[in-house]
Amino acid sequence: MLFDANALMMPLEQGVDLFSEVQALVGAFDPVVPTEVRAELAGVARQQGRRGAAARFGLSLAARCAEVPLGGGERTVDAGISAYARNHDCLVATSDRELRRSLLRDGVPVIALRGPRRVTLERG
Repeated sequence: MLFDANALMMPLEQGVDLFSEVQALVGAFDPVVPTEVRAELAGVARQQGRRGAAARFGLSLAARCAEVPLGGGERTVDAGISAYARNHDCLVATSDRELRRSLLRDGVPVIALRGPRRVTLERG
């Protein structure tokens, strides 16, 4: 299960126990966070206010995950997430609408927030 930045920020922003919700949907899973996502969270965590607090909380969740580099070079983090998910046959947790659509188009299952505090598994 690969987590992107906004998924890891979701628990504080939306009041969702993300890991418990994912486990309820898919059973036991191995949480993975890309190095690039951890760096993205670290940058946002320097901000003041709710968004910075959500990123700091996201970093604490990321510490519970295995870290993998996407090795994207010139491509975006989202493109790296898509490639990694396809190559490693894994699900992705995200609330990013464009990334979600792209993943579903490519046949990658997505865990996303649907409504207040409700996480769902979507398949393309």
